[in-house]
Amino acid sequence: MPFAPEPLHVVATGGTLDKVYFDALSAFSCGEPAAPGLLAGAGVDHPVSVVSVCRKDSLELTDEDRQRICDAVVKAPCRRVLVTHGTDTMPVTAAYLKGRVPGRTVVLTGAMQPALMRETDANFNIGFAAAATQLLPEGVYVAMNGRVFEAGCVKKNREAGRFQSC
Repeated sequence: MPFAPEPLHVVATGGTLDKVYFDALSAFSCGEPAAPGLLAGAGVDHPVSVVSVCRKDSLELTDEDRQRICDAVVKAPCRRVLVTHGTDTMPVTAAYLKGRVPGRTVVLTGAMQPALMRETDANFNIGFAAAATQLLPEGVYVAMNGRVFEAGCVKKNREAGRFQSC
């Protein structure tokens, strides 16, 4: 019997994953959410809806932004939610959401390089996180580097360029 995936809702917040060239000096700015295109390019054919809450580097996110992300997750039309987020403060937002989004499986992911770059982890991370939303029980998680971490038990190791348990 084949596995029947549930609908997926993407809450986009910006971060490196969504960055695009902004000007002639090659500066980057957060653009349109990249996740829908990445999922479509991977052949994901179950229902996916998207809402863009903000277009910020995660270092610029405030607690007010985190509450807007939380509200978007609570209002999601389905219980499987993927949050795209900048990697610098992803653990902070995951911890913020923990305990505030009952009845949902929420997986946060991002990228170390923009999705538009040739050498990026964005495609893998989005696909891995989308699969994790379908397989994990209710709760809040971070999916990066081929691993899943529970909210409140993860940190970014800048020197190693990956996430690890606390």
